Amino acid sequence: MKTLIDLLAALGGFVRGQLAGVGAGTRTFARLCWAGVLAMRRPRLIIDQIHFIGNYSLLIILVSGVFIGAVLAFQGFNTLQRYGSENALGILVALSLVRELGPVVTALLFAGRAGTALTAEIGLMKAGEQLTAMEMMAVDPVQRVLAPRFIAAIIAMPILAALFSMVGVFGGYLIGVKMIGVDAGAFWSQMQSSVDAVADVGNGVIKSVVFGAICSFTAVYEGYEAKPTPEGVSRATTRTVVVSSLVVLGADFLLTALMFS
Repeated sequence: MKTLIDLLAALGGFVRGQLAGVGAGTRTFARLCWAGVLAMRRPRLIIDQIHFIGNYSLLIILVSGVFIGAVLAFQGFNTLQRYGSENALGILVALSLVRELGPVVTALLFAGRAGTALTAEIGLMKAGEQLTAMEMMAVDPVQRVLAPRFIAAIIAMPILAALFSMVGVFGGYLIGVKMIGVDAGAFWSQMQSSVDAVADVGNGVIKSVVFGAICSFTAVYEGYEAKPTPEGVSRATTRTVVVSSLVVLGADFLLTALMFS
């Protein structure tokens, strides 16, 4: 009986702790959104962070986009060849990148590269008591440190996803047209006639904006709430990647079900 009571107490404590974490995250998100509106009065901070975040993620996203587009062309050609539809290779590559792979893979790469950098930077600022010093000088660290990074990531994510899709299509073109021998006119004309600017590209942009908000909020929140120790910062950096990846994949399922049902 005592073991059962201890088990229920442990379960209740776990649930209470998780609910408290959700409540704290919700309050921080609301505070961060309002601070983001106020941060718009100082656009230079946001522009600097867009440059900072873009530099951290650009190379890995461009290289990954080329190779993923090339793999799509290889696999898509082998599948379409069975049905005599090799000329539809451009449609397959473009829709796969614009609708799904572009926003999702960009978000996962962003979380692993720029997201961890943001968490570590803010966590080290907390460990070095820089955030506390700001509060002592009546400077809100959420508005001065977190909000510009949050807004910058939301702006940078669609740009990075668009670049990913662009170089992915180019990689598919190199493999499909230059290497395999698909007709170049059919490759581009089929793509142009079948990819809709609103239904496909627009929904992809919406996804990347949502994923940018998820990844950036997770990164700055974990850094802001990290324990001011080396171990605490390292654990917060790990949680950023894990939580961002899982939430992005879950959000992608929900958005896809709403957009393309």
